[in-house]
Amino acid sequence: MKYFSIIVGLAAPFCNGFTAPLTPSVTSPRSSTSLNAMPDGGVVITGSAGGVGFAYAGEFMDRGYDVVICDVKDCATAAKALTARHPNGKVFHTQCDVSDAASCEKLGKFAQEKLGKIGYWVNNAGINGGRRALSELSMQQVETVVKVNLLGIFYCTKVAIDIMAEQDGFTGHIFNTVGSGVKGGGTPGYATYGATKRGLPQLTASLVKEIDEGVQGYEKKQTKGTIQVHSLSPGMVFTKLLLDDSTPELRKFPFGVLAAQPEEVAADLVPKILAQKDNGGSVEFLTTDRILTKFFERFILQKKSEYIDDDGNVIKVPGEQYDETGARALY
Repeated sequence: MKYFSIIVGLAAPFCNGFTAPLTPSVTSPRSSTSLNAMPDGGVVITGSAGGVGFAYAGEFMDRGYDVVICDVKDCATAAKALTARHPNGKVFHTQCDVSDAASCEKLGKFAQEKLGKIGYWVNNAGINGGRRALSELSMQQVETVVKVNLLGIFYCTKVAIDIMAEQDGFTGHIFNTVGSGVKGGGTPGYATYGATKRGLPQLTASLVKEIDEGVQGYEKKQTKGTIQVHSLSPGMVFTKLLLDDSTPELRKFPFGVLAAQPEEVAADLVPKILAQKDNGGSVEFLTTDRILTKFFERFILQKKSEYIDDDGNVIKVPGEQYDETGARALY
């Protein structure tokens, strides 16, 4: 147990929801009879032209949900791929720069028009700005990361709250994606990213208190709809964000031990998202049990990684396409 505790400590800076644009492989649609959750409003997922956001969309659609995907880039091809692979639900796509308040407001109006009521809003969009010391970053790079990761969450959450407050007799859930640095550990090379993610638990906790108790000295506003705000932690996912500027040592450990593919993460997290009933819930992929299991398989059973070889290189599957970082193309 002491051995596992040491390893958990070494890996901790990477295990707090490190995520962003991701790249899952093609999976065949599953029957709706095996995924029988009752749809309760549409779903909005930011940063979903690729990666785990794309994978979330597919999981929701398999369960019969209609989904709005959006990204700073065009999502038309992503929407076409989702429609072909997940026919049980509908997908609508639009562009949105979450760092721009007006763009987020337009997203809210688009989602209302296409979905009617919104049951789940997943703030998934995020960037890391590259693995560099803060002293080596430009002011523009720092500003961009803060605006996307922190202001973007504020903007989208405010839009979602305003919409959900007017959904008479309906409960809407907002999920804010946390990442490495969320628990306060150092994130060398990702100081700006880590600091932005560190702020999200405070935001979520504040909103939970405001929703449940109101603000002292002010009359508590009664809303037509019920609003809940939660934290979402996908852990480490094999993506461009994770692999960009990485070293063979990082790819061997902790990535090769703890990182998962977007499909696996989404298949685990979407049912947990749908199961949330209490305000202020926390949904995570890399639970303590899962971490210990992965460590046992790798260091005790000597099980090899499916995705990283002994030299720290990405194992490329024949027939798949990869970018310069080793991230697998999505479509």
